[in-house]
Amino acid sequence: MGIYNYRQFGRAAVVTPSNTDKIPSVSGGSNGGNCLYIGGTGNVAVQTEGGDLVTFYGVPAGTILQVKVIQVLSTGTTATNILALW
Repeated sequence: MGIYNYRQFGRAAVVTPSNTDKIPSVSGGSNGGNCLYIGGTGNVAVQTEGGDLVTFYGVPAGTILQVKVIQVLSTGTTATNILALW
């Protein structure tokens, strides 16, 4: 049996991938970074909290990406039904 890291989240918001707009904070102000729920299989291009631009390839539906991101880019993102989790 593998080791699982279960994290509970108290807030969620729909993410619309954008090359210009960052994910807003659900409480106003700037977003300090959040994890993502991926509802539909595909690639997810993001900017991390630390400013890195990376693409996660072939992310299965139902995955929670436990990487703090501030933006989901439209270029390179093919996954669907993405939620920001805090």
